[in-house]
Amino acid sequence: MEIALTKMSSKGQVVIPSELREDIEEGEQLLVIKNNQQLILKKATELDKSLKDDLEFARRTEEAWKRYEKGQFKSVRADEFLKELEKW
Repeated sequence: MEIALTKMSSKGQVVIPSELREDIEEGEQLLVIKNNQQLILKKATELDKSLKDDLEFARRTEEAWKRYEKGQFKSVRADEFLKELEKW
């Protein structure tokens, strides 16, 4: 395991120390996961398709929950909901 220190800029940018980014190319997408006080950084290219789908579903669910909490939702009958669901 390799360890290095870095810091966050006023713009929220974090530099990955050069000795830890040898196999990360410029422009490569990285996944950042926050788990309590832990941040996990993973190369997005190493994710399998199902995990990418799961993460997209989690993102959409989180957005929907925030809209729900703000009262930005509507009630529909079950048959209307199922018709809308089929479009997905």
